[in-house]
Amino acid sequence: MSTPMITNWKKLHASDSELVDPTLYMQLIGSLMYLVNTRPDICFAVNTMSQFMCEPRKVDWVVAKHILRYLQGTVDYGLDYRQGDGVRLASYTDFDRVGYASDRKSTLGCCFGLGLTVVSWFSRKQQSVALSSTEAEYMAASLASCKAIWLRKMLFGLFGKPLRP
Repeated sequence: MSTPMITNWKKLHASDSELVDPTLYMQLIGSLMYLVNTRPDICFAVNTMSQFMCEPRKVDWVVAKHILRYLQGTVDYGLDYRQGDGVRLASYTDFDRVGYASDRKSTLGCCFGLGLTVVSWFSRKQQSVALSSTEAEYMAASLASCKAIWLRKMLFGLFGKPLRP
């Protein structure tokens, strides 16, 4: 598989399908959550699928197996850690406005790089509903800024010198 998640998953999930064994589904998603620590490319897909652990449906099981097929085809993928010029913290953020029609909340994704290396990332559903795309962007930037401040303080403790903003 070339992508970690099925592109038309929202349309598939809208259709009702039969329930699957929740214990088996939870074990699979738990294993994938553990794997996210070394494979950030599946972070969004695993986060999305973990929201259906209470009542997993057959379509959720198909998408989870799609993630496994993607991992099988991309075993050689990984993060390349190289030493670069200087230490500079960079952040990249994006959001999906009204990602879920059921609760109208957006999904935020963010990654932080230190020099040429990705050192931290996250993907999560926002806690409140945004009334506009501008408000959703501000909410995403605010959360990313809080994480960036925390990372700067942690890196100051490690290296003993402040980083440029």
